[in-house]
Amino acid sequence: MENLLPEEPSAQPVIQISAEEASQIQSAFMRQVYGWMAAALALTGGVALLVSGTPEIVELVVGNRLVFFALLLLEMFVVGYISARAFDMESGTVTRAFLAYSVLNGITLSIIFLVFTADSIASTFFVSAATFGVMSLYGYFTRTNLARWGNILMMGVVGLIIASVVNLFWLNSLLYTITSFVGVVLFVALTAYDTQKMKALAFVGIHDDETDRKAAVLGALTLYLDFVNLFLFLLRIFGRRR
Repeated sequence: MENLLPEEPSAQPVIQISAEEASQIQSAFMRQVYGWMAAALALTGGVALLVSGTPEIVELVVGNRLVFFALLLLEMFVVGYISARAFDMESGTVTRAFLAYSVLNGITLSIIFLVFTADSIASTFFVSAATFGVMSLYGYFTRTNLARWGNILMMGVVGLIIASVVNLFWLNSLLYTITSFVGVVLFVALTAYDTQKMKALAFVGIHDDETDRKAAVLGALTLYLDFVNLFLFLLRIFGRRR
């Protein structure tokens, strides 16, 4: 039979770096990730405050369920598109899409300022930040391979989404409480899991600044989602309603 493979496979470049260089690359990459994540959170918070203080926009967004759910669907589309196509787009486009998502999320999250007191939002935010920080540090420095958590956490998130959607119609207070605590546990674990994944992502664009920027923004989006969801579930537990 004729051999359709080349006689000698073309040599693939092998990049050899020391452990110290690898650590420096990961540290620099994670600084980018946390920088973009912090910028997006600040943008989301600023937009949410602005919208909540503008009665006309509140009436348009909160007073019209069709508009509110359309914005939520648009957010889901943008996140899905960025996650699936990040490395096929230019880094500037990925960045703008991420920031646009942050603005959209700020618009929909403005509702929390109408439901909960400012003090409880602020205190819950700091609790969320502390919890996120501890778990992200754990994910970054632990020698335990957290990859085996992946399938379990994803199944948990799917189940949580289904239960939350069902409870939108059922309005069961017990299920609301259960999903709130389960949500906190899931996103605490996801924070550590995703942080460890980001360490591996640091080498994707090791010799390509464009790819490195895309990977950093994608990592920022992932951790941004973990933080926001952790904050919202903690707010459901500890937030004081107006």
